[in-house]
This record gives sequence, C-alpha cells and structure tokens, in this order.
Amino acid sequence: MSKLNCWEYFKCGREIGGENTQELGVCPASTSAANTGINNGVRAGRSCWTVEGTLCNKSIQGEIEEKLLGCINCSFFKLVDDEEGRAFVLLDEAIVRKR
Repeated sequence: MSKLNCWEYFKCGREIGGENTQELGVCPASTSAANTGINNGVRAGRSCWTVEGTLCNKSIQGEIEEKLLGCINCSFFKLVDDEEGRAFVLLDEAIVRKR
C-alpha cells in the first residue's frame, strides 16, 4: 500500500504541476530532494514539518522552530507518526546540521 505525501493528503494543489501553483506557488515540500525517503515519503512529502514555506491553515509557514509546535497537532503529522511507528523520523539530523 502506498503511503500518502502531504500534498496528496491535503489536496492543496501546490505539488509540482499542481492546480494551485500559479496562485500559491510550488510547495517546497514537493521539491526538497534532501528529504526523499524520510518516513517513506517522496521528497519532503512525509516530513513537511521540517520545510519552511509549506501551507498550513491557508497561510504560508515560516521557520521550522516556529511551525513545529503547530505541526505536532496536525492530522497528517499524526497519521505519519502512526504509520511509521518506531521508525518515525521527526527531524533528520543530517539535514538539520546543513542549515
């Protein structure tokens, strides 16, 4: 069974080629190649909470530190955590070190 990426779960249309990219831009979670494979996602599709500039509650989010508290209450975050179980990755250390 294929696991959903955030843009599929929320149907935001901000993924590469999505219907809302003209109006809202391409979501950086759909282009962040460094996150590929984290929580079995495509790009940052299952670690969107680690990417600045994602869309949450109809507004573009800022830095990770600012958005993470909101993300832990997100239904998608909870889904990924549940699906990945003990293998769940909150923050990939290698990516965080690069910032």
